[in-house]
Amino acid sequence: MDRTASPGIVLVSHSAAIAEGLAAMAAEVAGGEVRIVAAGGGPDGTLGTDGGRVADAVREADAGAGVVILADIGSAVLSVRAVLNDGMADGVSAVLADAPLVEGAIAAAVTASVGGDQEAVRAAAEDAWNVRKL
Repeated sequence: MDRTASPGIVLVSHSAAIAEGLAAMAAEVAGGEVRIVAAGGGPDGTLGTDGGRVADAVREADAGAGVVILADIGSAVLSVRAVLNDGMADGVSAVLADAPLVEGAIAAAVTASVGGDQEAVRAAAEDAWNVRKL
């Protein structure tokens, strides 16, 4: 992996609009230095997930420092696991973070933008479970 590059981030949601909006928000807080790619919606533009879209997003997000993937619920997680387990990421070092989608994406983006490596980005996303609102 390239230690001078930032880890990429892939956001997988059943909704293309949610994934794209969150990617735009995360990119804004990251300052444009991190590759953040949305992989939302099913194959026909409906709600759902699409393993091919996830695999394409992983390859697009990779800048040589690996990729951290965040997913919303159910089959999104299953789609990501299938991509990782079946080698569909074409050798990209990609990991799935056990993290809340919105808070995790923002924490991951900020951490990647300040030089965090893949494991630090994943840990920041996962630590977002501890961010309380009340």
